[in-house]
Amino acid sequence: MTNTDLADTDLADNGRAITGRADDGRSDNGRAITGRADDGRSDDGVAGTGRAATGLADTGTVAVPQADLLRVEGLGLSFPRPGGGRRVRVLDDVDLSVRAGEIVGVIGETGSGKTTLARAIAGLGSPDAGRVLLDGQDISRLRGRARRDFRRSGALQFVFQDPLRALDPDLTIGASIAEGLVITGTGTRASRAEQVTDALRQVGLDPAVADRLPAQISGGQRQRASIARAVVGRPRLLLCDEPVSALDASNRNHILRLLDRLRRQLEVGIVLISHDLSSLAGIADRVVVLYRGRVVEDGPIADVFSRPQHPYTALLIASAPSVRRQDRLDPASLRSAAGADSDSDADGAALRSAGGCVFAHRCRFATGACAETPPRRAVAGRPVGEWAAACHHVETWRDQVTGSTAILKESSA
Repeated sequence: MTNTDLADTDLADNGRAITGRADDGRSDNGRAITGRADDGRSDDGVAGTGRAATGLADTGTVAVPQADLLRVEGLGLSFPRPGGGRRVRVLDDVDLSVRAGEIVGVIGETGSGKTTLARAIAGLGSPDAGRVLLDGQDISRLRGRARRDFRRSGALQFVFQDPLRALDPDLTIGASIAEGLVITGTGTRASRAEQVTDALRQVGLDPAVADRLPAQISGGQRQRASIARAVVGRPRLLLCDEPVSALDASNRNHILRLLDRLRRQLEVGIVLISHDLSSLAGIADRVVVLYRGRVVEDGPIADVFSRPQHPYTALLIASAPSVRRQDRLDPASLRSAAGADSDSDADGAALRSAGGCVFAHRCRFATGACAETPPRRAVAGRPVGEWAAACHHVETWRDQVTGSTAILKESSA
């Protein structure tokens, strides 16, 4: 598997942002969404503690664990096959949680279901099973007027992969950013113009950009404008689908730092889909690894990237390019025998229907036990729910690895 295999082309949606605002700046449960920590500053001088998920009150009292902002439980989704027949299972028993002010990365190769997961969370796909809770409300079951009211609340916003397609080419940047405010009748024309100006400044753009068309600004500026459109209504949750994949290294770093700053300023939770592991490593708090629609590993990103517990996670990390001269785990030591590394739809579908591990047909460590679905097991020494992997051989697969032992040494440290 080459690194290009990691690029996800599931569904590059060119749809408009989910419009709307948070009425009076509060979520449905009455909790203010614009609160900021005032006892510290981030690295770039922006007010905030940098980890809203700590749940620390500024009164000096005992900290209360913060509830999840987003909670996805047992989510399953399938698509009908052209011409009928068995439906194609795209997501299977997916769990995911995000806290306010937290960035959770989602990684996996093409066809793993990353974009489909984001679309299902946003209500752009109908799950077959499970539920999606935002601030405790099951938004996956909303229909009709209730769904429309939720979308107009602006609590959830989507940042698409291609800003040139997501922004209306005939509308100025300012008109695109204000579109959601206009639809919901927020404020006066003057107040909306002021909000647009504030949003542009918040993402590091000159307010004069508001009078330009998308084709008249650079790719990095367009992506910033897309983010400004998403945050102008003060959302609770941002879904970012490969927001930096089409940008050069300089603009990519600017956008990533911007997202990191916004989560601190606005205490907004962010789901960040990316095939670029280095981008996630710089800003994400936790990472969820998807393969064939199933979560194979999730946990703190520093731990997962340095001591992967699942063979597939280790293969992704070993296959990613690096400019550092260091001993790295050889991808060949993690792949199955020659000729058995096929990832055909038939193989994956057969194993899924049989209830087995979906990675078994590509895993060199697979045994007869892998004919059954592996349970998600907490990593030894970690609390339940902090770090888990779905593999029958979590404790033993490293012993069979040949070649570089860089990851192995860190695992035993």
